[in-house]
Amino acid sequence: MSQHTPLHTGWRLTAALGSPVPENVAPATVPATVPGCVHTDLLAAGLIDDPYLDDNETHLAWIGRAGWVYETAFDWSPGTDTGTDLVCEGLDTVATITVNDVEAGRTSNMHVAHRFPVRHLLREGENRLAVRFDSAYGYAERTRDFLGDRPNAYPEPFGFIRKNACNFGWDWGPTLVTAGIWRPIGLHEWTARLARVRPLVTVEDGVGKVRVHVIADGGTAGPLTVAARIAGQRVEVPVADGEFTVELGVPEPELWWPRGYGAQPLYELDVELLGADGTVHDTWSRRVGFRTVRLDTAPDEHGRRYTVEINGRPIWVRGVNWIPDDVFVAGITRERLAGRFAQAVDANVNFLRVWGGGIYESEDFYELADELGLLVGQDFLFACAAYPEEEPIAGHVEAEARDNVVRLASHPSLVLWTGNNENIWGHEDWGWKDELGERTWGAGYYFETLPSIVEELDPARPYWPGSPWSGSDDLHPNDPAHGNMHIWDVWNTHDYTHYLTYTPRFAAEFGYQAPPAYATLRRALSDETLAPDSPGMAHHQKAADGDLKLKRGLDAHFGEPADFDDWHWLTQLNQARALSLGISHFRSLRPVCTGTIMWQLNDCWPVTSWAAIDGDGRRKPLWYALRDVYADRLLTLRERDGVPVLFALNDSGAEWHGPVEVTRLSFDGRVLAKHSATLDAEAHGSARVDLPAELTTPDYDRAELLLAEADGRRAWWFFGRDRDLAYPEADFEAVAEPMTGGYAVRVTARSLLRDLTLFPDRVDPAATVDKALVTLLPGESVTFTVSGPEGLDAGAFTAAPVLRCVNDTRR
Repeated sequence: MSQHTPLHTGWRLTAALGSPVPENVAPATVPATVPGCVHTDLLAAGLIDDPYLDDNETHLAWIGRAGWVYETAFDWSPGTDTGTDLVCEGLDTVATITVNDVEAGRTSNMHVAHRFPVRHLLREGENRLAVRFDSAYGYAERTRDFLGDRPNAYPEPFGFIRKNACNFGWDWGPTLVTAGIWRPIGLHEWTARLARVRPLVTVEDGVGKVRVHVIADGGTAGPLTVAARIAGQRVEVPVADGEFTVELGVPEPELWWPRGYGAQPLYELDVELLGADGTVHDTWSRRVGFRTVRLDTAPDEHGRRYTVEINGRPIWVRGVNWIPDDVFVAGITRERLAGRFAQAVDANVNFLRVWGGGIYESEDFYELADELGLLVGQDFLFACAAYPEEEPIAGHVEAEARDNVVRLASHPSLVLWTGNNENIWGHEDWGWKDELGERTWGAGYYFETLPSIVEELDPARPYWPGSPWSGSDDLHPNDPAHGNMHIWDVWNTHDYTHYLTYTPRFAAEFGYQAPPAYATLRRALSDETLAPDSPGMAHHQKAADGDLKLKRGLDAHFGEPADFDDWHWLTQLNQARALSLGISHFRSLRPVCTGTIMWQLNDCWPVTSWAAIDGDGRRKPLWYALRDVYADRLLTLRERDGVPVLFALNDSGAEWHGPVEVTRLSFDGRVLAKHSATLDAEAHGSARVDLPAELTTPDYDRAELLLAEADGRRAWWFFGRDRDLAYPEADFEAVAEPMTGGYAVRVTARSLLRDLTLFPDRVDPAATVDKALVTLLPGESVTFTVSGPEGLDAGAFTAAPVLRCVNDTRR
């Protein structure tokens, strides 16, 4: 039986001789965590300040320009095995590995696992293992100088090294260029081994087909057999040279479905490498699911579709974009991912798009998605830049694509490979053509290399060249009528009401900024007085003209905030409103529009950004809006031909049939007109209800609203922007009482209260609340359930700036 021995203990870290590091760091040898990275080791040793706080990031650029050496010692005794390999699942990035001072191998790709034969370098007793990391900057800049510069969205050389691109800074991320052993490392001792196992799992004519493609290294073990087992079926085949296949069939398997469409049954697939005497030399196992996946991109009367189909059923994608959940990716634990996925599921998300400027996500990530029924689209790692297609980059691209397609192909949650993020669009619209001349920019990867690798290694899963991409060279790559598109004129140049002008087939990226939670800001910033332009706030705003764009949104809808508390509340509210408007509009366009993937679910540090969940894991008001607008059943009022129209959008598996009542009311609660109708929305369908003129034509648009109610759900319509509406002064009674595990905060409205929201983190950083953005008519009540520590001042939950509504901003 082969043996894996982790080598994760006893590591020490030093700066490489001659590296440009501070005087206190140069002679230091500090304990190193493996898996881990240089930044977190230096932080644990007290040699640097926390890079996430204030502007500390700017004082740590030297780390990415230095060389670093990790060293450890381990005991080893020779056994009967014929092979001993050092297996490195992830080295970040430009590494030289030595065993007992003899070079065992070199790497310069963060995204590939490596295996180095080291038996000839080992000796009985103590052995020394060292990994030297050269500067990622130095490598990238030398490659750039050799191949010629290429345009990108940021003045950093990330396109010239196969590394987590957003380490070099993004419009939501810090510039913290890491190095380290970021995934497990260990010794593998073997006599014969399973060199590669690549199962392809499909459903054909009601039978679950498992084709296990195997490459075995027999060493000196003699005749070998591979046995594969699943669902009570077991097949053995003799080992052959090269790649060979073991085929199994499971009659009428339980199908794996995305959440909301069915269950997620998973089957254990076990593979063994057996000797002639039955000895088990090596094993491999993974849980797999039976399902089919198709991306329907056929032309139709509206343009070109972009519809994800699972088991033959079209899925309306309620998605979010995913970035690495921490700059220091080695520290992203399964527990942390489980918490973030729970937040996604609670927000009614069914799709995660793994964005192309980060990493190929971990086994933990994909196993959790398999279990929860979260669909995943994985970008190949190219983002916002022209990438050279010459060596050494080309060889690295092919190696990492092969490595990660094989690693991830067995996961039922993975439903789509995408060639890049915005590079085809960038080449078309961002002035790259003139700057590039005849130089390569990545087209060969997206249209030749990557699709051929997917076709060879993962033929049952669709590939799409880019996000966005319209499906043809004859079309603009970001054409709303064809394929998938990104919408960034909203935020960059237009008010969020501009979403209403779009009819996308599939909106794969769009978003709006807001600051993180108040408690997150107070933890991360030492600004004595917080202001939009205070030093810490300014440093944690990475978007070009970000604060000006936030101000443009506030000016359009609310006017000038009175103070920082108003600014913080209203920018977060504007973000929630923007995405709620966009998504509800796009959902109302079904079946022409087949999905949305908002930018973005999560953050990697405390920052003003487009995220619904901030860098400390706190939910912004946007998260609550997302939960509402991504609900299985959504009632929404949307404008058609200048008047509001009611839509019932039904992504549940049952028909939505029943009465709906729409009322025109004055802000003081008086009924001005009423209309009753019947909803009839089929499962995974929609219904439209046109409204009579007495509802859609207000007498006094500044002080009237529409309310639609059906099946316990509500939809609101106001006839103008907030700054133009005659909101009454907020009048309510609020009572907060301790309860088991927290506090109950009951608010009874005496006036209209719009988007009532409670911010418990302002009372205690650990406190959370169950709901937000609640609109009440006079006489109505709501109870907010706050989870938090005992002994807090309950009265603090009942007044501003903890309890807010839009009425607070009336001028």
